[in-house]
Amino acid sequence: MKVMAQTLRPLQLAGLLLVALACFLLPASIDAKIYTKCELAKQLTANGISRTYQGHWICLANAVSGLDSNKTTPLPNQTANYGIFQINSKDWCRVGYKGGKCNVRCEDLATDSVTIAIQCSKLIQQQKGFNEWQLWQKKCKGKDLPDLSNCNAVG
Repeated sequence: MKVMAQTLRPLQLAGLLLVALACFLLPASIDAKIYTKCELAKQLTANGISRTYQGHWICLANAVSGLDSNKTTPLPNQTANYGIFQINSKDWCRVGYKGGKCNVRCEDLATDSVTIAIQCSKLIQQQKGFNEWQLWQKKCKGKDLPDLSNCNAVG
């Protein structure tokens, strides 16, 4: 019996190590959220975006990130675009600390929660308009926007 208990200890330790490793790595792999248009509409409403303009915001998010809240795109000019609205680090945020015109960490734009990304995007839209996003011009401007009539978001 004593020999069996000693044999199980290394296996138990290995199991605990695997569980600990999984707990450490798992949050990074599940941080991304792909929003549906209705889920994003609800978040837009909660952050003060009128239902009238939500089609533009959802079209933009779909065009630039595929509605992926965690998308990060490194660019050749040593900057990167972050989050569901692909906000650029050159002017709007700073990597590793709060800064830029939105006074946010770029990493905080690319999480499950889109609140910070929406607030920063609202500032960009107010200052520059939707034309700041080239893919909005190409895929959304003057085009049919997503139908949100079946979504329960109001605003």
